[in-house]
Amino acid sequence: MGELPNAVIKRLLTQHGGGLRVSGTAIDEAVKAAEDYISRLAREAQALAVADKRKTVMEHDITKARAKIESGGL
Repeated sequence: MGELPNAVIKRLLTQHGGGLRVSGTAIDEAVKAAEDYISRLAREAQALAVADKRKTVMEHDITKARAKIESGGL
């Protein structure tokens, strides 16, 4: 079982999916996908912070990491 609550993912899928119902297995797959994305985002943001010799991930690290992931860089 994932760390993200199924209820949150279900609510997001329903809200952004035109109000359609969502199967349990679809929710499970969406949780896996969201956790995978967040893991990649965290690793990239952490690498940016370390490269800048910081111990704290900042907002701009997340922004840069998102841009890299969404451009297909990861």
